[in-house]
Amino acid sequence: MRSIIDHRASGSSRSEKIRHPEKQHRVDNPMQRKPPWIRVKAASGPAFAETRDLMRDEKLTTVCEEASCPNIGECWSQRHATMMIMGEICTRACAFCNVSTGQPKELDSGEPARVAQVVGRLGLKHVVVTSVDRDDLVDGGAGHFAAVIHAIRQSSPSTTIEVLTPDFLRKPGAIETVIAARPDVFNHNLETVPRLYPAIRPGARYFQSLRLLDQVKRSDPQAFTKSGLMVGLGESRAEIAQVMDDLRIADVDFITIGQYLQPSVKHAAVDRFVTPDEFRELAAMARAKGFLMVSASPLTRSSYHADADFAALRTARGGGRAETFRT
Repeated sequence: MRSIIDHRASGSSRSEKIRHPEKQHRVDNPMQRKPPWIRVKAASGPAFAETRDLMRDEKLTTVCEEASCPNIGECWSQRHATMMIMGEICTRACAFCNVSTGQPKELDSGEPARVAQVVGRLGLKHVVVTSVDRDDLVDGGAGHFAAVIHAIRQSSPSTTIEVLTPDFLRKPGAIETVIAARPDVFNHNLETVPRLYPAIRPGARYFQSLRLLDQVKRSDPQAFTKSGLMVGLGESRAEIAQVMDDLRIADVDFITIGQYLQPSVKHAAVDRFVTPDEFRELAAMARAKGFLMVSASPLTRSSYHADADFAALRTARGGGRAETFRT
C-alpha cells in the first residue's frame, strides 16, 4: 500500500476511494525502504484467484485485503482467509490500521450464513473471524459474532473457530455474549505498549483490553486466549517485557509478535525494523515467561498460520513443546 487510495492488489473491480478521510490533515510520514528480511510471495496462482473470487461471489470482506496484510499471497494460495465481519468500515481511526474509517452500514443479517458457507467450500479445519470496531452498535457487534460462530458450528461442526474481537469498550454484556458462543480461541490484540496508546490506538484503553482477556479466562479457564503486539513503533524492550508480564497475569496462552509495516504516508511512521535475531530473543523471553505458544517474526500477524498454531497450542497444553519462532 503506497498511498491512501484503495488500489487493492488482488484485482478487485471496486471503485477507488479515500480510505482514511480523517487522516488527510496529518503531516506525511515518509515510508522507509523495507529491509531484505521482509519479503512476501506475489499474489498470484489459481488457488489465490479462486479464493478471491469466492469472497467476491459471497460478498464477504477479509482482513487480508482491508488491512493490506503482507501474507495475502501465501495464505490465499493455500485457500486460507480471515473473515472480517460487520462490514469494511470501522468507527475508529487507529494510526497503524489500513481499514477504512467512517460511518458503517447496517448489519447484514445474511452474513453469518454466507461466512459458514465459505468455510465449508474452502474446507477450513480452523477459521479466524475478526471484525471492524462497531462503536455505533449497542452491543458492539457481539451478537453478530455469536451468530457467525453458531452458523459455522451448524454447517461445519469439525471446524475450530478463533475470534479476534474488538475491545467492546463501554458495551456492557458484550464480552459475555461472545464467551457464551464458546469459540475455540478468543483473541484480542493489545497491539502496542501502554505509553503509545494515545498516538497509536487513541480510541482504545490498554487496561480495558487487558481486562477483556482476563475476563475470558476467568469465565472459562479451559478456553485458549491469545493476544498480539506490533513492534517497531518506538517501544522499548522493557516495555515489551511489561506487556508480556501483564498478559501472563491475565493467563493468556498465546502471544504473537510482528513488525509494524506502515500502510501509507498518513499512518504512523515506522521507528525501526526489528531484526530476525531480535525476534528470536523476544520469542525466548515470552517462552521464559510461561506462554504456551509464541509466534514471533517480522511477518507474523494474528491469523498467520493460525490453523497450525492452534494445533501446536493444543499440543503445548498437553505437555508437548510448541514452536516458538517462525521465519
